Amino acid sequence: MNQEYIQIHEAMKAYFESGATLDVAKRKATLRKLKATLKEWEPRLMEAIMLDLGKSRFEAYETEIGIVQAEISHTLKHLSRWAKAKRVSTPLAHFPSSSRILKQPKGLVLVMSPWNYPIQLALVPLAAAISAGCCVLLKPSRYSVNVSRVLCEMFDSSFDSRLIKVVEGGHQANSELLELRWDHIFFTGSPNVGKVVMEAASRHLTPVTLELGGKSPVIIDGSMDMALAARRLAWGKFLNAGQTCVAPDYLLIDERCKEEFKKEFEKATRKMYPGLLESPDLGRIINEKHFNRLKGLLEGQRVVFGGQCDDKSLRIAPTLLEDTDPDSPIMQEEIFGPILPMLTYRSFDEALSFIRGREKPLALYIFSKDRRHINAVQQTLTYGGGCVNDTVVHLSNPSMPFGGVGSSGMGSYHAKQGFDTFTHEKSVLRKALWLDIPVRYAPYDDRLTRLLRLLLR
Repeated sequence: MNQEYIQIHEAMKAYFESGATLDVAKRKATLRKLKATLKEWEPRLMEAIMLDLGKSRFEAYETEIGIVQAEISHTLKHLSRWAKAKRVSTPLAHFPSSSRILKQPKGLVLVMSPWNYPIQLALVPLAAAISAGCCVLLKPSRYSVNVSRVLCEMFDSSFDSRLIKVVEGGHQANSELLELRWDHIFFTGSPNVGKVVMEAASRHLTPVTLELGGKSPVIIDGSMDMALAARRLAWGKFLNAGQTCVAPDYLLIDERCKEEFKKEFEKATRKMYPGLLESPDLGRIINEKHFNRLKGLLEGQRVVFGGQCDDKSLRIAPTLLEDTDPDSPIMQEEIFGPILPMLTYRSFDEALSFIRGREKPLALYIFSKDRRHINAVQQTLTYGGGCVNDTVVHLSNPSMPFGGVGSSGMGSYHAKQGFDTFTHEKSVLRKALWLDIPVRYAPYDDRLTRLLRLLLR
């Protein structure tokens, strides 16, 4: 075991047990400081994310820094109310007494963040844990090495390491950190690694939040304006070069609309990314390993447009596939790249059955003007969250929770649910001393039993 990790853990534990994080005003001050520090370090973070993922400044702010800032602002606005003890009713049988639910921070939190949104997916859960009064050890991904390094420098220079500490490293660091006893583990990544995290947490019976992903479907029916659907779908799919956990993973479209959609989707994509592979707004694949995996998924596929790959820049052109075999490798794993397989359906029920036959997705998107179709999707399919007539943007609403279900994850955060995730609700009944009704004490008889039944109704 790394002695440095043990020392960090022990220092955090002592700091938390001192009660230093309990004051809500101090939590707010830390959040305001985080917001100001993020603004101060924005140029360096922008540069780092360009090096790691090739993100443009606009996209980096829109999908990373801006979301974190909005989340902190929302939390600051509501935190006092969220943290306030809640008074609840008490049965007459316990008269005279009062009952309250107290909001207590869980304690030491390990946040393990991914490489695809290395700022947003690190700092949003971190801010939620701080709002709840926890101490946080943040372990960013080794793949987004430049952002990880800047985050480490930023927190080391601006925050008490007993409250927030960033640790860099790879697989070995992850394994050693998971051996320590945490009060909550928050992990964002693949389902396979999520299983490892959950197994490690089970050794200490540590609660976990798992944000995992999966194959998020899109449905387009015949009632939709194809040009608008194509534009919104292309934006959500090719954002961050498709490396988004809630990116549309495959398309189910009414077979009668297929040809019109193909034309509109290519038109919208080429307008957003002129030259496709040469577009300055197209991000790059994170590393050679994932680049080669995506190239392998393209083999044997029928390409409508795109499909070009640049081994030097690790870029893959925005790509649409057609006549995709549901049993092909590209339909068996989350794509996590700028490739959209297109499948057709004859009846809407057929599309619903196709989705039901697969793992529960993290997100689902339907483009339709037909209220019956929209209601059928929302009421009969199980998925983490999604949009009607748009993609991805539900994740950016700081008033709504975000999380998966089944194999796409467990637990949620954002909005009040982020505060709740890292908070223990402690129920306390306070009994008065001025009266002690003897009904509950032995010896018991039928009269007392009948009275107790009356009181407990």
